[in-house]
Order: sequence, then structure tokens, then C-alpha cells
Amino acid sequence: MSTYQERVKEFDLLLDSEASIDMKSLKKKCFRGIPEGRSRRSIAWRILLGEYFRDVLKTGIKETVENKLAFDPDFHTELTIKDEFKDLDSVIDEMILSNPETNSPVREDHPLNPNPNSSWQNFFKDNEVLLQIDKDVRRLCPDISFFSQASEYPNPVMAEKGFDRLHQRVTQAQLEVESSQRKGIGPSIMAAKPKKMDIEDYAPLSAGMEAHWEVVERILFLYAKLNPGQGKLFKPCLQIYIFKFVISLIIYFTYCSCLENAEADCFFCFTNLMSDIRDFFIKSLDDSPTGIRMMMLKLNSELESSDWEVFTRLDSQGIKMQFFAFRWISLMLSQEFPLPEVLTIWDALLTDDSRCDLLIAVCRSMLKQVRTQLLSNDFSSNVKLLQNYPSIDVRIILDDVSEKFK
Repeated sequence: MSTYQERVKEFDLLLDSEASIDMKSLKKKCFRGIPEGRSRRSIAWRILLGEYFRDVLKTGIKETVENKLAFDPDFHTELTIKDEFKDLDSVIDEMILSNPETNSPVREDHPLNPNPNSSWQNFFKDNEVLLQIDKDVRRLCPDISFFSQASEYPNPVMAEKGFDRLHQRVTQAQLEVESSQRKGIGPSIMAAKPKKMDIEDYAPLSAGMEAHWEVVERILFLYAKLNPGQGKLFKPCLQIYIFKFVISLIIYFTYCSCLENAEADCFFCFTNLMSDIRDFFIKSLDDSPTGIRMMMLKLNSELESSDWEVFTRLDSQGIKMQFFAFRWISLMLSQEFPLPEVLTIWDALLTDDSRCDLLIAVCRSMLKQVRTQLLSNDFSSNVKLLQNYPSIDVRIILDDVSEKFK
């Protein structure tokens, strides 16, 4: 039996175990890369991100949002979900579908009400966030047809009850423009000006159906509603990271054994991860031990202690960590490699409970792999190299740091 087949067999035996899963053994196997197939990555990621309870059987589990709310007493406080919410559908119904017009017969309010506590004012602010999300999710990985395809299990609240879908809230009406054209001495002709269409934008599907990009849109908007203090997360420079993670989760959760719960699983795993790394995105915490500035200083210190030549070379050229490490760390390397390579790196990164130590070590190893070029290149070539990291087998990088994180 080949080494790969043996690794697959060991991984399956661990996940199918009748006893509690040995987290130390699971992390060790995930660090080496999760084998494709049988929803292995789907199950392993959910365990690593706390979606599955670690002391229960993992075979055939269908943990829903209701179970999550019932067994986790701190979950309500963390996500500011009201006590009466029992599952994701009720959360969507309360946080997304309800609008000020619904309460207008009971509460005196109107769209022009200047009161900052007005329901209409909050509705318009939500739409500003939703508009930005809607623009970006329509361009998710155009080279992958998955996001334009119809979901096998559309959300029943949206598909069956006839509510307006999220993108309809921010659909912008355009007036038809006609221009007067006249040739020679003939009569003037009114011609409609053709509309410019972005061929990469995904089009909504017909009623009763919804595409996977709409699921991503709903997850991100719901997260923004539940975490209003992190509105800055949805600025364009950071959206890429958020979308990349939701992409990975939806791809693998949609093809797992419990398709109807894929959206809920994605939402809670995404929320759990963001709770671990949210300090990266909060400006007031930049100088805290878990802030993005301190993470870059830590990488800089490790480079100084481990490779003085590269450190002095970058320092003499005036290349600061902010030029490249900000994106490396804050986006967890999701923009430096193709999606399949990113998944392999994240198999390892998710085994680190701190979400930081292993990430810093991987960034340090990335600098080590291009050491020769950094010592010979000039300023502009080095900046270009670090901001457009060359194609490399990520296993080389992970093997380099594996000794430290055994």
C-alpha cells in the first residue's frame, strides 16, 4: 500500500472512530494535508473550528443551528442573537427579512424621519453595506462555475415564502436615456443609448431558485448585521479574505453528507474563525499583542534573529513589513497562492489554536524560500517579488516549519 493510501486509511479510521476523536492526532494529520474525498476536509475543518463538539461521535452528525444555540451558553452573547432565535431561518427572518414597512402600522415612522434611532435610518445604513457586498459577490471566482450554479437546497424562507431576495433590496433602477440623432437633412431620430453590462457579473436565477453566490451574500450580510462594530471588515481591501474563506467552506460543505445544513455550517464556522482573528481588522487594537501591527513586528523580529543578511538587505532598501506582510497576515495568505494551494495551507493553519504563531512561521519560511532573489534584487524587484509571490509547492514551506510545530 502506498504512503498516500496509508495516510487516507489512517485519516478515515480517525474520523470514523467510535470513541472521542484524539485532537492531537487529528491536528497532526491535518497539518500534513487533508486527503480529498469523502467530505474529509469538510468534517475536519468543522471539528477544528468548533462546529462539531470534540467529545461526541462525528459519523452521521447533523448538528444544526438549534443545537448550537442550545448547547453553547455563551453563543447568544458573542453573536448578540436574541433568545427567541431557534435556528438560522428565524435569524434570517428577524435580521434580514423584517423591514420598517412591516412595523409602520404599529410604529409611527417614515423614510424621511431624521431620528438616528429610526428603523428606516438603520435600514438605509444596512443597504449601504449590502450594496458593497452585492457588487463583490457577483464577481466571485468567475473561472469557477460553482457560484453561478443553482443551490440544491435553496433557503426555504427566501425560495418558498416569496420574500424579496437580498440583491433585490439594492437593485438600482436606471432611467432609459435616448439621444437625438440626425443624418443630413432628414428628420431627427431618438435612439436609446445601449447599457454597459459587466460580463463577469452573475445574474440572479428565476423565482424559487437561488445561486451559490446568493448564499455567500446572505452569510456576509448576516454577519455584518450581527457584528455592527466590525463594519470596516467589509471595505474592499479586506473583502477578498472573507470571501475566500466562505468560498472554501461552501464548496466543501455543499458536497458533504448533510447538504441542507451547509449554509448554517458555513455561517457558524466563519463566525468562529473571525472571532479568533478579528483583532487584525480593528484599528484601535493594532498595537495590542494580537493586533496586525504587533504581528508584523513579530515577523520582523523573527527574520532579524534567524536571517540577519535578508533582514539588513530589506532594511537598507527601505522595504517595510507593511509593504507585503500586512496582506500576508491579515488575509492569511489567501491571496498569495491559487485556491487549491490555499486550502492546503489552511489545513495546517487551522490546527494552530492561536491562529497566529504558525502563520508567522509560514510567512518567515516564505521569505526563506526566496532568500537568494532577495539578496540579489534591487528595491523595485524585491517589492514586486514579495507582493507577487512566485509559484511554489506549499508543502516545501509547511515541511520547513513542521519541526517547530510537531
